[in-house]
Amino acid sequence: MLIDTYSKKIFNLAYRFAGSYEEAEDLTQEIFVKLHHSLFKFDVEKNFTAWLLTLSRNHLIDRYRKTKWEKTSRDSFDEHHLSADERFNPEEGILQRETKRMVWDGLKQLSPDTRMVIILRDIQGKSYDEIAEVMDLPLGTVKSRVNRGRLQLAKTLKDKREVLHGTL
Repeated sequence: MLIDTYSKKIFNLAYRFAGSYEEAEDLTQEIFVKLHHSLFKFDVEKNFTAWLLTLSRNHLIDRYRKTKWEKTSRDSFDEHHLSADERFNPEEGILQRETKRMVWDGLKQLSPDTRMVIILRDIQGKSYDEIAEVMDLPLGTVKSRVNRGRLQLAKTLKDKREVLHGTL
């Protein structure tokens, strides 16, 4: 029942963090194994979803720190999941894929903690309060990390655009 309810949410988090469909599948399985072994630690007075996201976040960051894995390209996944606009307008599809790639490359340059707050806030749409609970951080710290992450990501994307268009 837990897998049916939460697998998509955990997979999306792992995919956004890892950048590869195959890695996200592996990470999702690892997280559910970890959940199985840690379920006895859950305090029924707490929010289960926040607890599970915290467990997932910790696993993803620990895995990243231990292995410093290289991210693989999203292209093979993206090609299998083209939108209708991309199928009918190949130029638009290429532009969208290139923009996604630039954003993911920019995300990879953020520290794991900053990347996680950006993913939770801007990609998954979590509130600052939810992020503070999941990451066990003060609200002000979450807000400053989101702001700092957005600024770093914007600078990275601006620099990439300038290099791409030769305006340096």
